[in-house]
Amino acid sequence: MSGTLYLVATPIGNLGDFSPRAVETLEAVDFIAAEDTRVSVKLLNHFAIKKPLVSYHQHNHVTAGQAILSRLLGGESCALVTDAGTPAISDPGEELVRLCADNGVEVLSIPGCCAAVNALAISGLPTGRFTFEGFLSVNKKTRREHLAALENEERTMIFHEAPHKLLSTLEDLSAAFGPERPVALCRELTKLHEETIRTTLGQAADHWRDTAPKGEFVLVVAGRPPRQEAAMTVEEAVDRVLVLRDSGMRLKDAAREVADATGLSKNELYAAALGR
Repeated sequence: MSGTLYLVATPIGNLGDFSPRAVETLEAVDFIAAEDTRVSVKLLNHFAIKKPLVSYHQHNHVTAGQAILSRLLGGESCALVTDAGTPAISDPGEELVRLCADNGVEVLSIPGCCAAVNALAISGLPTGRFTFEGFLSVNKKTRREHLAALENEERTMIFHEAPHKLLSTLEDLSAAFGPERPVALCRELTKLHEETIRTTLGQAADHWRDTAPKGEFVLVVAGRPPRQEAAMTVEEAVDRVLVLRDSGMRLKDAAREVADATGLSKNELYAAALGR
């Protein structure tokens, strides 16, 4: 009979958030698969847990996954942990879960911390429907395509970002969704210097141009307001775009404003206005 893979959520900062059930699970399994064994051994030492560790991360998940699967099929049990948070969420652990599912190995989740859900809860933005977008690609073309696909997203959007890329991401989000779009920037969740800034994308970008960001960020961005019935024809809407442009507004911003008000396509209005 095969063993069980346990997905054990680890603290995202405060060690007091590690549950008794998580500790019991790590004590009971045969071995632990860790994203970074150097990080995980500190957690294990804190709770006086002595278990064999194997490495499982983005760069070795194919070979390491097969090795872990082999041991699971042989009857051993394994706990999968990441450096912080819930395994298999925006994480190569999803490949190991799929591998186990395809081979009939039981997978159980030991719940705990998830930075995205914690940030959403304290953001002050709508929580009934949301979409987790993770880290944006560093490839500019892929990044633009990702954000373009979210142009009409009405659900609250959640992004992760590292401090050295925060400003460029805020500028890209502001360009894609408009500088007035509400955002909550949640920094260093559960840690000593935890902070949540509720502002707009434009104001956030302005702030971080002059301030060096520190710590890991979760960005919670409001979705697009629901579309309204078009109150004018495309021609009338383009006329409105041109009036706004002539008053000093950037053409792209004018097209977005009229699109939000009418439900018409921003790109269609922008292209039509360029042709006038």
